[in-house]
Amino acid sequence: MVKCTGKSVLKGIAIGKIYVYRKKEFTLVRTQIANVDDEIKRFELAVEAAEKQLETLYQEALETVGEKEAKIFEVHGMMLEDEGYLEDIKAMIRDKCNAEYAVKEVGDNYSQMFAAMDNEYMRARSVDILDISNKVINILAGVGDDSIKSDEPVILLADDLTPSETISMDKDKVLAFVTVHGSANSHTAILARSLNLPSLVNTDVALLDEYQGKMAIVDGFSDEFVINPPEDVLEDLTQKRDKWVEEAEKLKKLIGQDNVTTDGRRVNVYCNIGGVDDVERVIQADGGGIGLFRSEFLYLGRDTCPTEEEQFESYKAVLEKMEGKKVIIRTLDIGADKKADYLGLEPEENPAMGYRAIRICLGQPDIFRTQLRAIYRASAYGTAAIMFPMIISVDEIKKIKAIVEEVKQELREENIPMGEVELGIMIETPAAAIISDQLAKEVEFFSIGTNDLTQYTLAIDRQNQKLESICDTHHTAILRLIQMTVENGHKENAWVGICGELASDTKLTKTFVDMGIDELSVSPTYVLQLRKTIREI
Repeated sequence: MVKCTGKSVLKGIAIGKIYVYRKKEFTLVRTQIANVDDEIKRFELAVEAAEKQLETLYQEALETVGEKEAKIFEVHGMMLEDEGYLEDIKAMIRDKCNAEYAVKEVGDNYSQMFAAMDNEYMRARSVDILDISNKVINILAGVGDDSIKSDEPVILLADDLTPSETISMDKDKVLAFVTVHGSANSHTAILARSLNLPSLVNTDVALLDEYQGKMAIVDGFSDEFVINPPEDVLEDLTQKRDKWVEEAEKLKKLIGQDNVTTDGRRVNVYCNIGGVDDVERVIQADGGGIGLFRSEFLYLGRDTCPTEEEQFESYKAVLEKMEGKKVIIRTLDIGADKKADYLGLEPEENPAMGYRAIRICLGQPDIFRTQLRAIYRASAYGTAAIMFPMIISVDEIKKIKAIVEEVKQELREENIPMGEVELGIMIETPAAAIISDQLAKEVEFFSIGTNDLTQYTLAIDRQNQKLESICDTHHTAILRLIQMTVENGHKENAWVGICGELASDTKLTKTFVDMGIDELSVSPTYVLQLRKTIREI
């Protein structure tokens, strides 16, 4: 038996034979070309062919995993149109370099640039760059992608997988993915979750041909990959899998039920989303509202700020789909490590503690006003609330409220209808938690962002894998700050929720209920499990 450990991207258990997936390899060397114009034309035709392939992948993904995940390939198409990327490749070709090698060199450089970024989401985009470049190289070299050659469903073991490879595979033949590299934030991981495949990334497993056809188990609950399990282990994990499937069916019976403890304490269970396309999942999961609408995704992957009209249409669509249930929109939370060149953000030594979130909004008030106008206009179509990230002082809230009042007055003068909008802040820093008694006098609610609160309290970069063993998310200091925030909020009649990862940690649910937490906002996947836990307290 060989037992390996990875990082789970979806809880669940898969049992089956291993299929070792290797990409077709060919030798890529730099050669000198005779005709530059012909080579550039050959490259441009390959780009056109890649764009057609991406359109096919988009349509396939649309049918398989839905519109949100299908947009991955729209983003890839946009990357293929990036002038800097294309011009850098053509510059190498003009230097009489063959197109295949030029694409590889430029693609590797761009990928390394993304991989070096501090933000985990942006680091994960490095794989997308390689995916696009490899697609063009394969077309230029006439090399096709490998497909799964198996008559039965398998556990796919690979060094890493690109989104294109993931969506192109026959889904009926895949029980789970296990990759040596990769990130839980990669588009491949996102697709695996959408396909409901229990999978592991960043796994300490050797990619050996001898594993081909061996029986194995992927345990997404314990983050383990077991190869050649003995009979007793196989039997135990088979029972664990069957119990998990049975529990998943039981959870569906909780749809329509309330989130109330046995002694009558009610806790709102809301959902975190990144855009309009996520709302359908909230509805399917029976989420009580949206506790975190990450508006920054409207700003990423473009050359200019989204207009007021673009933002208004997105917020309005979400509010209408939620049919009166509360939607809490977080204002722009972006930092120097995210790619939004039009904001004029300079590289920073420590972007997590730099010019980000509300600091950008107050530093560039025109951007802030545009977003606030869009939100208040959309508020006429549902129940909207706004929360402001990275607050550390009462003075910031007073400045925000002054701008809010000016925006509301403008809209009144323009006879634009608005709804009642709650104002709240995120508690993400120890400073905010410690002065939460003062902050609570200024707002109607707190939402505790436990991800940042954890790293700022413990002085541990939560994305640094070397520090994972000492990053205690249940640390007494963090729980005391949460308790303090709840008590101070309630003293001033402000309700208090949690929208960070700890909200879905059912080991802490009773602790949070005992503290008096009013709301927990989680990924739609966790709504029913959290409801079950609450109802058993």
